[in-house]
Amino acid sequence: MRVAIGADHAGFHLKGELCTLLDELRIEYRDFGTFSTEPVDYPDVIAPVARAVARGEFERGIVLGGSGTGEAIVANKIRGIRCVEAADPVTARLGREHNDANVLSMGARIVGIAVARDCVRAFLDGEFSGGRHVARVEKIARVEAEEVRG
Repeated sequence: MRVAIGADHAGFHLKGELCTLLDELRIEYRDFGTFSTEPVDYPDVIAPVARAVARGEFERGIVLGGSGTGEAIVANKIRGIRCVEAADPVTARLGREHNDANVLSMGARIVGIAVARDCVRAFLDGEFSGGRHVARVEKIARVEAEEVRG
């Protein structure tokens, strides 16, 4: 599995902790930045992560900010992205199982390091359940396509 990861300045320190986790798990990843606590506009970092996942360069993405909300909104603007915002591992796991989420968003001001690590593990270990959820994910894709066509 290959993972794309990115954060704004508020998520910078948590990103470092999660990169350490990915190293421990021996999961290949690319860090899209930011690379300091110098303020940045989160769309400038989050959109490239989501686009790389949407293009199939990475199987999953992790995006981080202060709350995780703006980051999830940006990621979900990219066609083909289903980003789950999670502050607990159950939500992260269910995002994978029920929604086939391919990006996880978290807020560094919301979750601590231990919870964030558990969320990442749940997200990376989670598998799409299929079954009744397939039709729902397909409907999400149709809504997305309709919005693009306008």
